[in-house]
Amino acid sequence: MSDIQKVKELRKATGAGFKDCNNALKESGGDLEKSVEILRVKGISKASKKMTRQANEGLICVNETEKQLSIIEINCETDFVAKNDDFLMFAEEIGKINNEVSSDQDKLNNSKMKNGKTVNDNLVELISKIGEKITIGRSKSFLNKNKKNYYYLHSVVKNNIAKLGAIVSLENNNYNEVIDKFGKQLSMHIAASNPLALTENDIDEEILEKEKKLIDEELKNSGKPDNIVEKISLGKLQKYKQENSLMSQIWVMDTKKKVSDIINELNFPALKIKDFFRIKIGD
Repeated sequence: MSDIQKVKELRKATGAGFKDCNNALKESGGDLEKSVEILRVKGISKASKKMTRQANEGLICVNETEKQLSIIEINCETDFVAKNDDFLMFAEEIGKINNEVSSDQDKLNNSKMKNGKTVNDNLVELISKIGEKITIGRSKSFLNKNKKNYYYLHSVVKNNIAKLGAIVSLENNNYNEVIDKFGKQLSMHIAASNPLALTENDIDEEILEKEKKLIDEELKNSGKPDNIVEKISLGKLQKYKQENSLMSQIWVMDTKKKVSDIINELNFPALKIKDFFRIKIGD
């Protein structure tokens, strides 16, 4: 095999550039297997340097089976890379594997992909090939018994791949067209309204403390008496809690009603929102 043919084979096997392949072949004395290993090691080195950079772009991927529904985030540095075919294929396969391992990050990293290599090894090679920081971010899985999970994706890039998505899990004695419609609308509402928790009491105390400090700082120089300032502060905090808990949010499809009102109107006593999850790239 000629040197040019070896370079072509090495590029095909690793996705690395012509110059890198040529240098690796020289370093290995023309041995293809050793050249692959050299590029892999160099790729890891390059990848490590890139991991200090910001990766605020990317995609989310939803994968659904009869047993489970999962969502996962794959980040990169630019929107240009998020549209790259290699990145899209990687994201699609990661979405499927994530569902198989129930969003267990360690299991995901060590799972084998179609090419026989682990997710972690493929990630390193993709970073080296594309030249950007790429990370696997937030993920969650929901058991899909009785098809009780509903999801919404905004601006779909490819099959079940988008920039914004939300999943909601409902519980009821039975599932019918009315509940299916509500589930789809509710997942759309969650995507649009970004609730922090199901109810006001479920919002993390740490988040509320930070918000209270911001409100107090805002009112500090208002010139009003302390007791009035405290009342205003508590009122603003209560409004914040209402606006950020799903049950008390204004329903996006009827601004005269809250989510809790819609559930009451459905008149299914056993109907409950069990859980929800939302990912927006860049948040």
